[in-house]
Amino acid sequence: MSTYRLENLFAPRSVALVGASPREGSLGRAVLQNLLRAGFKGPLHLVNPRHASIDGVACVPSLSAIPQAPDVVVIAAPKEAVPDIVDEAGRLGVCAAIIITAGFDRGPGSAEERIAASARRTGLRIVGPNCIGVIAPGAQFDASFAARPALVGDLALISQSGAIAAALIEWAGNRGVGFSGIVSLGDKIDVDFGDCLDHFAQDRGTRAILLYVESINDARKFMSAARAAARTKPVVVVKSGRHKAAAQAARTHTGALAGSDAVYEAAFRRAGLLRVYDLDELFAAVETLSRVGPFKGDRIGVLTNGGGLGVLAVDRITDLGDQLAVLTRDTLQALNAAMPAGWSGGNPVDIIGDAGEKRYAAALELMLKDDGTDAVLVMNCPTALVSSKAAAQAVADVVRAHRASSYKPKPVFAVWLGDAAEAGEIFEKARIPAYASEADAVRGITHLIAYRKAQDLIMEMPPSLPEEFSPDVETARTLVRAGLARGERWLDPVAVTGVLEAYQIPVAPVRRAATPAEAAAIGATFLAQGHAVAIKILSQQITHKSDVGGVVLNLATPAAIEEAARTMLAHVAELRPDAVLDGVTVQPTIHRPRGRELIAGLADDPTFGPIVAFGRGGTAVEVINDKSLALPPLDMTLAHTLMARTRVHRLLQGYRDVPPADTDAVALTLVKIAQLSADVPEIRELDLNPLIADEKGCIALDARIGIEAVPASVRRSALNPRFAIKPYPKQWERSLTLKDDWKVFVRPVRPEDEPLYVEFFKKVTPEDLRLRFFAKVKDFSHAFIARLTQLDYSRAIAFAALEVETGALLGVVRLHADANHDTGEYAILLRSDLKGRGLGWALMRLMIDYAKEDGIKTVHGQVLRENTTMLAMCEALGFVAHADPDDRDIKNVVLELGRIQAQAAE
Repeated sequence: MSTYRLENLFAPRSVALVGASPREGSLGRAVLQNLLRAGFKGPLHLVNPRHASIDGVACVPSLSAIPQAPDVVVIAAPKEAVPDIVDEAGRLGVCAAIIITAGFDRGPGSAEERIAASARRTGLRIVGPNCIGVIAPGAQFDASFAARPALVGDLALISQSGAIAAALIEWAGNRGVGFSGIVSLGDKIDVDFGDCLDHFAQDRGTRAILLYVESINDARKFMSAARAAARTKPVVVVKSGRHKAAAQAARTHTGALAGSDAVYEAAFRRAGLLRVYDLDELFAAVETLSRVGPFKGDRIGVLTNGGGLGVLAVDRITDLGDQLAVLTRDTLQALNAAMPAGWSGGNPVDIIGDAGEKRYAAALELMLKDDGTDAVLVMNCPTALVSSKAAAQAVADVVRAHRASSYKPKPVFAVWLGDAAEAGEIFEKARIPAYASEADAVRGITHLIAYRKAQDLIMEMPPSLPEEFSPDVETARTLVRAGLARGERWLDPVAVTGVLEAYQIPVAPVRRAATPAEAAAIGATFLAQGHAVAIKILSQQITHKSDVGGVVLNLATPAAIEEAARTMLAHVAELRPDAVLDGVTVQPTIHRPRGRELIAGLADDPTFGPIVAFGRGGTAVEVINDKSLALPPLDMTLAHTLMARTRVHRLLQGYRDVPPADTDAVALTLVKIAQLSADVPEIRELDLNPLIADEKGCIALDARIGIEAVPASVRRSALNPRFAIKPYPKQWERSLTLKDDWKVFVRPVRPEDEPLYVEFFKKVTPEDLRLRFFAKVKDFSHAFIARLTQLDYSRAIAFAALEVETGALLGVVRLHADANHDTGEYAILLRSDLKGRGLGWALMRLMIDYAKEDGIKTVHGQVLRENTTMLAMCEALGFVAHADPDDRDIKNVVLELGRIQAQAAE
């Protein structure tokens, strides 16, 4: 449903309150008072059969008694009456219902299920139940029981908790912060985070979006909406429940590492959201983002007249993971010439307690010119020697001059201690963010850096995968399905090796032995190759083998292997009489003396589905807890970013006489794991632990794969249906033969296609570019092309036609679905020298086929009236052209797929 009818919810023309009451302290009374206090301009109807009027507003006995159905119904009636009220509202054509009433049962046959089913039948949108309500201050609409009116502003607040929403309204009111909209989601039986993100992302009156999250129901919908919103404006999120106990039933090391909050952290990061950790920080982040745009780099210069204050700022910078700028030699020389002899001599730049406005101005000008500094934090401790106000004015003047003279001015942040009211007014006029303390300032700078990194990650152009990575997908699927047919929960170790080898993941070979004598015979072959031998217990019921003495390493003779196997089987049988022992596995002991132990794998999160984990490996992996998580699919850039968030990543860079490990090999292994999850959704868990990495590459010494059948009801394609981010739709790759036996390869656009676009645009004439973009296009910047290549396959598709021999881009057709996934807008562009050869027709047909399969009912586009070739092709394909009501030079072309499919069925 997404944004369907949400414009009516946040800007209703008429409202009905069911359950309105004159009784003080009642829910119906509180909501009515807020509706009246807000001054709603449209018709307000009260539904209460016991009263003729309340507070001068006439009452009616039922919704049906209202002459014209209202846009919004607010329900504060007893819970027993709510399902019938929803039924009635839906029949009457009401757009949305806000159910404030709480206390409903959930699950099959419950009142909530009946309400949701009724609303779906009629298209009625539901907010709640169990919510504080909806507030749209600009529309003078307050359908809530919040104690305080919300101010008009440009922040949107989406809160799962009504109490938190009310608290944030109080907080914001005390600080003069206003809202474009506030929605308390409550139980989320219909309208959820994804719907509201889509709405406010498109709302011109919303500058930034604030989220308070307790849980997500539809991960793919949330991720799609969040990524789309984060591309257009800041989205700041605070999530509660960070320290809930991890799942007790974790079966693998990877599963134990993938705690619930860590998964949400990974999801927020992948969506480009800025996460904060308390309510104060939530608004502080938005205030900083509103005053200063994201800046490149994270090297912070500190200018102060107090050495102790500077040291505190440096400590905070280090605590939050940012960098202290290293001033260049030229800057240091200039500061030496301009500052008194006692200045600090480096960053932080302490210009001594008697520093006046001239010294502040001189030092700040030099720091803003410094090539090693990306931002400057200016601080002042009041003294009786000089005027803090004059120093603040000098800083403001320097900043204004710097902005006027610089193409990309560096941001400046201020901390003026003591009575800073006058300084605050100066900084307010100069739009310089000012903070009460050095800790607050550094945290604000960190928000900007984190937000910029999140935006960079969304727009990043990943390199293409190495050509040699071509997995044997069918072999992996066959091995896994054979294991399921045998009733295995954990894939047989030999089959595990086969799956990993099918994806070219280096792994120590494994052989299965049913008896100690067989183990000795198999081990002899490894011994003959110069390897010592390791044996491990083989049992579906035993996950962590070392915990029960189920691992013996460095066996050097067949006799030692046989004895170790016999002893192990007897010992484990005594410790775990419940376990079925299927023998042992035998494998060579791999010696990598300068290798670092890592862990890589897959876990399955109940909300976000498959999660890729990476970190420090070994038997104490949970104790060390050095891990990072990411949502698949991955590319090499995302894999390297995942690795860089761990402490062990520093060890991989080399130390003392230990050379750097091949981090590209490790990153590629992570990409392969993510692809394996996409291709074989029956794999629910995977552990490579330890994964040994050194300068020669990486190899898994032990591996486990947990498997589970995927119900046919949720499997719509060969790809994993549980991915929160829809993976690359490989099934839409095509080889086409066009006129004159011209062969082209067509596939969905991928992020790494940016270089293809750069060359492609060189072969499109300025006139054809104008016909496509409706304006002259001169700058094909990274950001411009990234918007064309960074696709959310849940919402958009672009098909690239490639020359078979060279891989050059020949043409592209795009289709972008609206948030409701009912309609899609298309666009097409071909190389100018390839017109008339049938490529445009073939791409349009493929786009239409995709739209049909994706459930899109209407495809539309805009074509310049002078583009007669495109208009003729659209007509031949079944589009109907209409004049654009707002621009006589444009024709709107529309293809009704629902009508065509109905005619075909007849």
